Amino acid sequence: MSVPRRARRDPHPERLYMVGENPDGGRRLDLVTLFVARHEPMRGMAPETASILRMCEQPLSMAEISAHMRLPSSVLTMVLADMVAAGHLEDRAPIPAASLPDIDLLKAVMHGLQKL
Repeated sequence: MSVPRRARRDPHPERLYMVGENPDGGRRLDLVTLFVARHEPMRGMAPETASILRMCEQPLSMAEISAHMRLPSSVLTMVLADMVAAGHLEDRAPIPAASLPDIDLLKAVMHGLQKL
């Protein structure tokens, strides 16, 4: 004998994620964008905001924050964009590969110094 299923009270339940106020902040944030806190958490902040600020005392990428918070990057993009717009976080683009030093040149300098 099977137990009858309960009827849902609300056909449209609340979503289990936070929705940001500004989904298109004009800036493109991706998984390798670095974030740094501009100040410490303040009283009355949302728990997610406060924990992201504590986490970002040192630069962290969106991928790292997503892993620590256990939130999907699609949700975190809105949260971080709102925090940047509010002045809580500073976003930094990752260093482009073209501006990094040439690895072969660094190896040649290292080998030259070792021979001294």
